[in-house]
Amino acid sequence: MSRGWPGPVIGVLGGGQLGRMLALAGIPMGLRFRFLESKRPCPADAVGTVVRAAYDDDSALASFADGLDLVTYEFENVPVEAVDYLAASTIVRPGSEALQMAQDRLREKEGFERLGIDTNGYRAVETLEELEAALDEIGLPAVVKTRRMGYDGKGQAIVREEGDLKEAWEAVGGVPLLVESFVEFDRELSLVAARSRDGAFAAYELVENVHENGILYTTEAPASDIPKALQKKAEDAVLRLMEELQYVGVMAVEFFQVGDKLLANEMAPRVHNSGHWTQDGAVTSQFENHLRAILGLPLGGTASKGVTVMLNLLGGAPHLETVAEEPRAHLHLYDKRSRPGRKIGHVNVVSYDAESAWEVIKKVEADLPESAGPVKG
Repeated sequence: MSRGWPGPVIGVLGGGQLGRMLALAGIPMGLRFRFLESKRPCPADAVGTVVRAAYDDDSALASFADGLDLVTYEFENVPVEAVDYLAASTIVRPGSEALQMAQDRLREKEGFERLGIDTNGYRAVETLEELEAALDEIGLPAVVKTRRMGYDGKGQAIVREEGDLKEAWEAVGGVPLLVESFVEFDRELSLVAARSRDGAFAAYELVENVHENGILYTTEAPASDIPKALQKKAEDAVLRLMEELQYVGVMAVEFFQVGDKLLANEMAPRVHNSGHWTQDGAVTSQFENHLRAILGLPLGGTASKGVTVMLNLLGGAPHLETVAEEPRAHLHLYDKRSRPGRKIGHVNVVSYDAESAWEVIKKVEADLPESAGPVKG
């Protein structure tokens, strides 16, 4: 390991905001970054070298990997074939097994069950007839999801009554699907944790998330009134998952809380939107801990500095002056053009209690343009 700059060169598959924030955490550590991204422009343009190419271009992958110390990825829809191609000649962390699980909702649910992690009821279907039979078995309401390539509420439909069946099929049918029982949850929680290559494990506190039309809107960290037993249950589940996959890096698992039970909803093999609060509200950010983990460095502390509320900026941003007037608020923009529902940044407010943090969030929210906010479904 280098004693200083120039340090290791990290390759990142994807040039979105998560890659950008990984670089912003790693540059002060002397790390350098190279990104593989086909889109132009992209958030990573300002923080490293961007190789413009498709993920299925082997010659571009070889050129991208030349001289890298290791490779990671910033989103879970990276083709597994690209990761395996790179892994033949370059260290890639996390490995492709975690991608394979996260990219297929059926495989994900089966993995949870195999590891003794509670989840809601589900059935795999491929035809309208199978969908009808699955709904008869699971009952209504139910959620119908594509098995692959779904995120931020995309690729799914809710069937509340029999009359919704045809509309749901028209919206997501024609590809392999997963039907899940609808969970009447108390709240949505998530756990972000890191595992280093030597097996060291560090978890942040459970956080409470609010989604609007399938898109994360706010996170409160730590979640209020979390018994120690519930925190331990979440940590045990994520640790089992990481050890099964021999996972190295940061992972997030989203849960439904139903009384004193946690039902695993889905996993993300990467740094996660519900962990953005750690940039300002934790001893070590999730981004730095991901880099520490994949480099084999000791993991940083995960303790909270207070109560943090994170507000996703969807389609519009507040005035810089409005955020700057609030000493506990921190603005993070991604250098992305605004369009309805698009994540273009977030605001973290760190305070001594939740009430005062939310007061500042409401002031920031009031300054957003009328076009900002989740796209209504």
